[in-house]
Amino acid sequence: MSEIVEKTEQYVSNLLTNELDPRFLYHNLRHTQRVVKSTKELLNFYDLKDKQEEWLLLAAWLHDVGYIMGTEKHEETGSEIAKTYLTEQGYESDDIAEVCNLILATQMSHEPTNLLEEIIKDADISHFAQKSYWETTDFLREELKKLGIADYSSKEWRDKNIQMFRNQHHFYTEYAKENWEAGKEKNLKQLIKEKKTEKTIAKKEALKAKYKNESPDRSIQTLYRVTLNNHLKLSDIADTKANILLSVNAIIISLVLANLLTKLDNPSNTYLIYPTLILILFSIVTMTLSVLATRPNITSGTFTKEDVEQKKVNLLFFGNFHKMELSEYEWALKELIKDKEYVYNSLTKDLYYLGLVLNKKYKILRITYNIFMLGMIISVLAFGIAFRFFGPERLVF
Repeated sequence: MSEIVEKTEQYVSNLLTNELDPRFLYHNLRHTQRVVKSTKELLNFYDLKDKQEEWLLLAAWLHDVGYIMGTEKHEETGSEIAKTYLTEQGYESDDIAEVCNLILATQMSHEPTNLLEEIIKDADISHFAQKSYWETTDFLREELKKLGIADYSSKEWRDKNIQMFRNQHHFYTEYAKENWEAGKEKNLKQLIKEKKTEKTIAKKEALKAKYKNESPDRSIQTLYRVTLNNHLKLSDIADTKANILLSVNAIIISLVLANLLTKLDNPSNTYLIYPTLILILFSIVTMTLSVLATRPNITSGTFTKEDVEQKKVNLLFFGNFHKMELSEYEWALKELIKDKEYVYNSLTKDLYYLGLVLNKKYKILRITYNIFMLGMIISVLAFGIAFRFFGPERLVF
């Protein structure tokens, strides 16, 4: 490697490391090094003069330095930067002109006119044929997005790359055609395969969505599922409320028995008898109603084949089959699933009777809460009146 090439390598490495916008994820030092490596691969095949090899290596190192000034006409900017740098290094003006021409030849729209331009063009886009293509193309897409140039979706970017592979790019040198074209075709096939796969998946998803939207069964099933779930939640809430009342009143009665009843045999506490009885009475009534609200009803637990054939029995409710043999229930269930209308009728019956049970529970609970509230008020008033009018003089207030 000549001295000027070594100096240029160091110069470009420092320049792109320190002065290049970090948003350039593709057009950076790594890309330049990749182009230099591909250029050397081509030079090993072609028998060029030392001076020509030097021009190509200098152009490979300097071809993207224009990006430190932005993306607009970066080849021309890079050519000017290269000219200034090489002049400072005392490089011959004719040689500088050759290097600058090679840098300008890397423009996408430029058609090479000689072997040197073909080599630099092929080296610049050599990643199309490499395994690293998938990484570099992602970096280029992200770079365009970060710079505000273009924001492609995955599909748009893939289509753009397929178009580039098929219509806009081709290798120029015989070496690249023989050794790199196969890699490029392999990457192109992978792009096309991904596109077909995505189309197949999209078509399946579209058909699936269409089926879901057009299928009346799905909406009906959702209706039953949601409604039944809501009924069961309401039933759980009712049971929880009843259990709360049971617990509270059990505590009240326990406290009364432990603290008040033991004192009522004292003549001085006779004024507490009636308030205590009122409190206990309302607590017992509340507990009784709470039990009634949660007490389950068990049906006969049997059915006949005629009931199934005539669709009179709801096979989804345990109370209708808990006394049956397994074989009989299996037969009945098979008959059920054969008939969609029978299934929906059974679900409808479930909803209806759950609704009736809920109505009964909530009616009893409303009465229970009213009695509990009334009992607490009356009991407090009774204790207050007893203390005020019948209690010992030391408790008068």
